[in-house]
Amino acid sequence: MSTIGRWRLSPERYRVICMFALGLLGIIVVSGAAVRLTGSGLGCTDWPNCNNERLIDVSSTHAAIEQINRLFTGLVALGVVLAVLGSRWRTPRRRDLTLLSWGLVAGVVGQVILGGITVLVDLHPAAVQAHFLLSMVLIANAVSLVYRAGLPDRRRVPRVALDLRRHVWLVAVATSIAIVLGTIVTGSGPHAGDEKARRFGFDIGRTVQAHSISVWITVALVVALMWRLRNRAADRAVLDGPLVGWICVAFLQGAVGYLQYFTGIPPAIVGIHIALATILWGITVWTIETMRTTPAEAGSIEAGSDEGLDELGRLVDDGAEEATDVADEVAERAR
Repeated sequence: MSTIGRWRLSPERYRVICMFALGLLGIIVVSGAAVRLTGSGLGCTDWPNCNNERLIDVSSTHAAIEQINRLFTGLVALGVVLAVLGSRWRTPRRRDLTLLSWGLVAGVVGQVILGGITVLVDLHPAAVQAHFLLSMVLIANAVSLVYRAGLPDRRRVPRVALDLRRHVWLVAVATSIAIVLGTIVTGSGPHAGDEKARRFGFDIGRTVQAHSISVWITVALVVALMWRLRNRAADRAVLDGPLVGWICVAFLQGAVGYLQYFTGIPPAIVGIHIALATILWGITVWTIETMRTTPAEAGSIEAGSDEGLDELGRLVDDGAEEATDVADEVAERAR
């Protein structure tokens, strides 16, 4: 067998690799939040070394937490590198997937640099905010890569009416605003990552109110969108699944948000809030992606079918079943 033949990768297996990268990027968002919520943001006082004496230092709890998060970045880097290599091994090879996978690499490099800057500026809230927002850009990139990797070819056509596509984009913009306001709340609250770290100085009550209002406006936009879909079977078949998932996560997110506010912002609840925000953003991007598909698939989707409703669930199920096989395959090729 030729070398090229040995390194071929099916589209289905490549999609699982992309899912693996997406999962790692989601986990590191939560682990980064854990660093801040445990007050371990300056557990390592230098970068790239942990301190001026050691590259790796786990002599204290804060240092160990920060160090674990930094080391996990290496696993994330492995995931995105596999996504790039997989885009080259994938048969047939597609340039759009290669570009998206390289976008993950660029984002992770940017996160490493920004992480170092965040430490060097003693956790300035603007740097911490930028760190999180870049993570959301990476999540969006990875979700798009996962979705498009499952399509048979690059060319896509709309399968949702123009007015509804504009409405979905409006929801995405509103969601983005809510997330940005959420980072301002975080930058004004008590969880700075270190007792001596600076805060934005905004009134926490007013920033929470602004964030809450933005969330309710976004929820109202989604409810209005679902109302518009009630008599449009074909469009509803495409969008119902992602939108129902969006509303479920959004209401859970809202409940957690109010719970953390009225219970004194406990770190564990804040961590859950951040994890749910990441999931919500991923669903938002997924909703945008589902509005376009390949001409072949667009022709095969009948009005009123449940294909659009079940697509995300099938993706997760298939990925769970194949993840082990892919890991074994990659390991064998590496040998």
